[in-house]
Amino acid sequence: MASTGGAEVLVASNRGPVSYTADENGSLHAKRGGGGLVSGLSAIGPEANAVWVCAALGDGDREAVRRADGGLLPGEDTGGQRVRMLDIDAAVHADAYNGIANSVLWFVHHMLYQTPLEPVFDAEFRRQWASYETYNRAFAEALAEEAGEGAAVLVQDYHLCLVPGLLRELRPDLRIGHFSHTPWAPPDYFRLLPDDIAAALLRGMLGADRAAFLTWRWAEAFEACCETVLGPDALVGTAIGVHGLGADADFLRERSHRPDVEERMAALREEIGEGRRTVVRVDRTELSKNIVRGLLAYRQLLDERPEWRERVVHVAFAYPSRQDLAVYRDYTAEVQRVAEAINSRYGTAGWTPVVLHVKDDFARSLAAYRLADVALVNPIRDGMNLVAKEIPVVSDQGCALVLSREAGAYEELRTDAFGVNPYDVLETARALHEALSLRPEERADRTKGLAAAATALPPAQWFLEQLEALQELGEPQSS
Repeated sequence: MASTGGAEVLVASNRGPVSYTADENGSLHAKRGGGGLVSGLSAIGPEANAVWVCAALGDGDREAVRRADGGLLPGEDTGGQRVRMLDIDAAVHADAYNGIANSVLWFVHHMLYQTPLEPVFDAEFRRQWASYETYNRAFAEALAEEAGEGAAVLVQDYHLCLVPGLLRELRPDLRIGHFSHTPWAPPDYFRLLPDDIAAALLRGMLGADRAAFLTWRWAEAFEACCETVLGPDALVGTAIGVHGLGADADFLRERSHRPDVEERMAALREEIGEGRRTVVRVDRTELSKNIVRGLLAYRQLLDERPEWRERVVHVAFAYPSRQDLAVYRDYTAEVQRVAEAINSRYGTAGWTPVVLHVKDDFARSLAAYRLADVALVNPIRDGMNLVAKEIPVVSDQGCALVLSREAGAYEELRTDAFGVNPYDVLETARALHEALSLRPEERADRTKGLAAAATALPPAQWFLEQLEALQELGEPQSS
């Protein structure tokens, strides 16, 4: 059965801090994750009486929920954290997660639609939207059950936009915060959504006492949407905040010097070749990451600046993302096609211009970070982009950063980065040339500045700042 409540701090997110797989014998194996929320909950300590509410994402997770009888998962699986996982109907979750969150809300906030053809808000969309409502309601009800009187609840991201409003109706005594990890669309683009859906999303988030974002740019876009869609007084009762999540320097520096990373570095050095410079990118094959234009800019560099041929290698890690969606499978295939075309056109017996890896390997990513002379981070649009913050922290010899001005991280890193328009392949190629041509002392100075800005708000502090800001507010909205 579900626990009887009493938690003082609650976190809600689609993905939790643990996932399960089942072997052939039916035994469950738990794998713990990391990230800012895990660090934050660890930082507040067990005396804080915290509970994390998340969704079961696969068959192993669902079996774990059944064995826990819908209550808290075993502490030995979660590193001692109190976690309640929700076994929401798999079809409902698929509609809410893939149909609405990833195929509509993600596309709106990252401005990814090819508008002559999409979006099409038809009867199928409305059916999936009903699942999104059901999914959000399940979270709201679980949080209401778990929360003690006056508890602080931190709801995470675009999957759960309706939860604050639904939870407010169930538990007006709670202090509710919502944090958006994505960009926020400007009003003209946000209003691609049907009017009632746009209003419902905003009202859901405005059920929170505090709505927070990664940068002021996204926060101001949210405010503008509220005023445009709901009217000039829409924000009354909801505070707006910004917390720019930073890199976890201590973890990254320790983890990047373990033996498995040293092994990957040796293998990469062999692929790169002796004495060559490196342009490194590490991304998921997410449409917003702009990997194809990054490859085209590198090709342009080799076209315009033949002196770099044989002297530089583009180490590109493009890890599969959302491969259950056809558009993502097509994008991954295009990344591979362009990389192969560059190697076919320019490669020689002793030089492979693009070293592309598509199998996820965290140790290899850290090895590439350490080898980076230049980091290429050119998203079309990104809430923050931690890769831009992590590489300067880990790079052995210091690295230059070519950074899209559409990444949230640009606000903090722009002074020491080479800023680019992510659509402008020629400008990006010129920036790569400038970054590769930096004198060692200037590169060291830039790296020092980048690392300082990148680590200003490490994950544990990022979480604690949100919690403290929520707890310092006056009475909850509806008290």
